[in-house]
Amino acid sequence: QVQLVESGGGLVQAGGSLRLSCAATGDIDRIDSMRWYRQTPGAQRALVASITSDGKSTYNDSMKVRFTISRDNTKNTTYLQMNTLTPEDTAVYYCYTDRVENVAGRIWFRLWGQGTQVTVAS
Repeated sequence: QVQLVESGGGLVQAGGSLRLSCAATGDIDRIDSMRWYRQTPGAQRALVASITSDGKSTYNDSMKVRFTISRDNTKNTTYLQMNTLTPEDTAVYYCYTDRVENVAGRIWFRLWGQGTQVTVAS
């Protein structure tokens, strides 16, 4: 079974930083593009950033100055470095991928992690 497992969330003061991680578990052979989304209560999930399998990244315009997405394909892990956090960044952050293939050739589509809470105190 393949899963996406986020970690690194927590409580931070405004102006602080956090690094989120999203690890794909299982005998992974290939992961396509990976994305980070965030969601606040009552709102839809909003795209934060995405990164292709060969490392090309794109960002939500409102976050691209402060956030950096990266990935380590040897660890099947993607990261979201978040700097200069504000209370408006408080949300549950989710990672997502369109497609994961394991070494046996089985494929999972549209896979979400369970989410990690980020709370920024003023």
